[in-house]
Amino acid sequence: MDLLLTKEDWSNFWPPISLSLQVSLIATVCVIVSGIILSALLARKKFKGKVLLETCLLLPIVLPPTVTGFLLLVVFGRNSIIGKGIEWLFHQPIIFTWWAAVIAAFIVSFPLMYQSAKAGFIQIDRSIEEAARVDGANEWKILTSISIPLASHSLISGSILSFARGLGEFGATLMFAGNIPGKTQTLPTAIYVAIETGNMRMAWIWVITITIISFIMLALCQPKQQ
Repeated sequence: MDLLLTKEDWSNFWPPISLSLQVSLIATVCVIVSGIILSALLARKKFKGKVLLETCLLLPIVLPPTVTGFLLLVVFGRNSIIGKGIEWLFHQPIIFTWWAAVIAAFIVSFPLMYQSAKAGFIQIDRSIEEAARVDGANEWKILTSISIPLASHSLISGSILSFARGLGEFGATLMFAGNIPGKTQTLPTAIYVAIETGNMRMAWIWVITITIISFIMLALCQPKQQ
C-alpha cells in the first residue's frame, strides 16, 4: 500500500495529532496533580468507606468507554446542575468542546496515575517521614521534599502511562466531545472516520503514528536494568 502523503493529506494529517497531544498533555497535568494529592492522602489512611471511595476512583479502568461517556453526558449535560452552572459561567455548554475531550481523557487516565502513585507512597519507609516530622517539617514539606522524591519512579511511570492512555482514548471522547474536525477530532476518532470512509492510507499512517508514540511511552516506563 502506498503510504506517501499528498499535500492535501498532510493538511489533514496534523490537526488530529496536534489536538490529541494537547488534550493528553493538559489532562495528564491535571491527573498528576490530583493523583499525587489523593494518593498521598489515602495511601496509608484507614477509614470507613475507603474501599468504596477507591473503587469509585478506579472504575474507569473496567467500565466500557461508552458507559464512561454516557455518565459524563449525564453529569455535564445541559439538564444537570453542573452543566447548567458551566453554561451560565461560560455562556456555552461544555459538551462537544475541546475541554470535553480533556475531561474524558482525564477520567480514563486518572486510575493509572492513582494506582502508580499510591504504590510508590506505600513503599516509602515511614520512619523517614516520621523523622522529618520530629524535626518540625510540616506535611507539605514532607510531601514535596521526601515523599515525592522517594516515589519518583512510580510517579513518572504513572504520568507516562496516563499520557499514553489519554492519547488513545476513543469511546468516552466520541460520546462526550464528539468528532468535529479541527475542534474535537482526536487521533483515535480520526482513525475511525478514515476507516469508515475507506481512506485506508490515512488510517494506516495514523495507526503507525499512534503505535510509535505508544511504544515509546511504554518503553520509557520500563525499569532500567542494573
